[in-house]
Amino acid sequence: MTNPAAGDAPDSPAARVQALRAAINEANYRYYVLDAPTLPDAEYDRLLRELQAIEAEHPELLSVDSPTQRVGAEPLKAFAEVAHTIPMLSLGNAFSEADVVAFDRRVREGLAREASNTEIEYAVEPKFDGLAVALHYQNGLFVRGATRGDGFSGEDVSANLRTIHSIPMRLATDDPPAWLEVRGEVLMLRSDFERLNDIARDKGEKTFVNPRNAAAGSLRQLDPRISAQRRLSFFAYGVGRVEGFELPETHAAVMDRLAELRLPVSDERSVATGVAGLMRYFTALGERRDSLPFDIDGAVYKVNRLADQAVLGFVARAPRFAIAHKYPAQEEITQVEAIDVQVGRTGALTPVARLKPVFVGGVTVTNATLHNEDEVRRKDVRVGDSVIVRRAGDVIPEVAGVLLERRPMRDLVTPEFPPFRMPTSCPECGAPVIRLEGESAARCSNGLSCPAQRKQALIHFVSRRAMDIDGLGEKLVEQLLERGLIRTPADLYRLQREELAGLERMADKSADNLLRAIESSRGKDLARFIYALGIRNVGEQTAKDLARHFGSLDALMQADSIALQQVPDVGPVVAQSMLAFFAEPHNQSVIANLRLAGAWKDGEAQPSVAGNLAGMTFVLTGTLPTLSRDQAKALIEAEGGKVVGSVSRKTDFVVAGADPGSKLTKAQELGIRILDQAAFHELISNGEKAK
Repeated sequence: MTNPAAGDAPDSPAARVQALRAAINEANYRYYVLDAPTLPDAEYDRLLRELQAIEAEHPELLSVDSPTQRVGAEPLKAFAEVAHTIPMLSLGNAFSEADVVAFDRRVREGLAREASNTEIEYAVEPKFDGLAVALHYQNGLFVRGATRGDGFSGEDVSANLRTIHSIPMRLATDDPPAWLEVRGEVLMLRSDFERLNDIARDKGEKTFVNPRNAAAGSLRQLDPRISAQRRLSFFAYGVGRVEGFELPETHAAVMDRLAELRLPVSDERSVATGVAGLMRYFTALGERRDSLPFDIDGAVYKVNRLADQAVLGFVARAPRFAIAHKYPAQEEITQVEAIDVQVGRTGALTPVARLKPVFVGGVTVTNATLHNEDEVRRKDVRVGDSVIVRRAGDVIPEVAGVLLERRPMRDLVTPEFPPFRMPTSCPECGAPVIRLEGESAARCSNGLSCPAQRKQALIHFVSRRAMDIDGLGEKLVEQLLERGLIRTPADLYRLQREELAGLERMADKSADNLLRAIESSRGKDLARFIYALGIRNVGEQTAKDLARHFGSLDALMQADSIALQQVPDVGPVVAQSMLAFFAEPHNQSVIANLRLAGAWKDGEAQPSVAGNLAGMTFVLTGTLPTLSRDQAKALIEAEGGKVVGSVSRKTDFVVAGADPGSKLTKAQELGIRILDQAAFHELISNGEKAK
C-alpha cells in the first residue's frame, strides 16, 4: 500500500486519488467535527464513488487511511486484548462544593502552596457520558484503538473506531510524532440516538434506553458494519504515551494542539482559577446541560500545568491532579417489594432493595443498594415502604430516604414488617457472618470456599503477584467452576490432563502448558502464598512482613492478636482479619489440602528486623548505576526499612539515580534528604549514624 508521490503528474490516477482523499477528509472534518458542512450529500457520495472506482482499478494506490477503508473489515470472533502502556485511570468524584474545596486544598498542599494565597489554575471540561478509549497513532497514522477496560488493559476495537468519521485516520501535520496516544470518549449525540431509535421502532425492534447504552453496544459490535450504521462521535480529552512530540506546558495547550491535528475536542472546555472559578464553570455548564448536543454527567477539573500534574502524581487508581464534579443525582419515588442480601466477591454482605420498577435517569431501576446494616437501620427501610430512589453519580441506584408519611399504619403497630436484620449465616454457603471492629460491612467468614467468593478468590490466587499460574485466566476459571472440576485453590493441584483437554478452546498442548504452570507454582515462598490466600486487609507488603516475622505458616496461624501486632504496619484491624480468616474451619481445610500439594515453602523467622533502616521510609527514583530498583528495595527491606511509591512529608529518604523525574523535585521542595548510590550504601551500613 502506498501513498501518491509528490511528483505524480496532475492528471495521473495517483494525483486524482490524493485530491479526492483530501476533499473527502475535509468534508468529514467540517461535517463531523465542526458541525459546519460545506459539501452537499450528493457531491460527497459522487467523490467517494469515484475514489472507490480508482482504488479498485489501481489497488497499488490503496492506503489504510483512505476514506474508503473506514468500513470493510470482516466480523471478529472476539476482541483481542490491548495492554495500556500508561494505565487509563478513573477519576475521583466530587458531589458538593465542599468536596471541590477539599480537592483544591489537597492540590495546594501537594504543590506546597497551602500557605500562600496563590490560586491554582485548572483546565475545565465537560464529563462526557460515554466510553473511554485510547487512539494510537504511529508516525501520524491511526494503527490501533482500545477501550479503557479495567484501566490496565482493554479490548481492541480498532475496526469499529475506524467507522467513526470524526476520528482522523491520519493526523493533519507534515511532521507527525513517532507515537501519539490520544485519549477520549466515544459517545452518541442525542440527535443520532433519536434517529437510531426511530429506525428501531420502524422495524419493530427493541429501542435503546439512553445514548450511553447505545454507544456502548455499538462500539463493542464484533461486526464493524453494524457499528458503521450507528453513528458514533468522539471527543479527545488528553494524551497517554507520547514519543517524538513535544508537549506544551499546560493541559489546555495540549488540547489546542490536538485540535490543530484535527482531532475533535469539546468547545465547552476552558480554564478556571481557584474554587470560585471552578464553581462558576460548573454552574454555567449545568445551566446549558439540557441544550448540549450530547449527554454529560458533570464537569472535570485538571491542574493545568503538566509539571504540577507530575508533582502531584497518582493515588491508588486515580490521579491526584484531577477530579470529576458530578451533578446532583436524579431521583424518583417507588416502593420496596423485598430486601435481599447479596454476597460480594470480597465476602461483604450487602442488603439490596427489590423495587417496583421505576424509570430514573434514563434507565429502569428494579434494584437499589442499601449499603450495609447500619445504613438500613439509619434510614429505617422496610418492605412496603415508599422510598426515594437516586442514581448516585448518575450511575449506581440507591435508596436515598423513606417517605414515612406514606408507610402503612400496620407497619408501625405490628411486628408483621419488622426492622431489617443482617443474617448471622452466609446466604450462599451457611458459614458464620462476622463483622470486625471498626468496619461497617458484615462478611462471610468462608473466603476460600464460599460460592459467591470462589471465582474472585481463585483469580486472585493464581495472579502474577500471588502464585503466578500462567494461562489460568478468568474465562478458564469460570469453565472449571461450571464443570465442577474445582471448588477451592487446592483443587487446582489435582487437575488431570483429560479433564482440561475437554474444555472449550483447550487443546492437548494448552492443557499440558497449564499443568506445567500449575506444577511450577508448587513451593512458592511463604510471602506469596500468604498474599495468595486473599485475607482481607493483607496486601503484598504486609504478606512479606508477616512471612519474614513468623517464618512459617504454622507460626502465623497460631499467633494471637498481640503477636500479630508486633509485625510492622499490622494493627488491630489487620490482626482481626487474620484471626477471623484462620479460625474458619473451611479455610483451615483448604490450607491443609494446599499443604499436601506442597503449594508453599516456609522460611526462617526474622522477628527482629531492627536493622540499620528500621522505621525509615524510602522512595526510589531514577536509575542507579549498579543496582536495579528491585535490588535496592530488597536491601532496604532486609534492613527493616519500607519502600513507598510517592514522596510525602513522611518520607525519610529519596534514593535518586539518573533521570529521577518529578519525585526528586518534590523531595527537594519538602527538604527530604536525597541519596545517591554511594550514600545509600553508607546508610545501609551505618544506619542512624549516616542520618
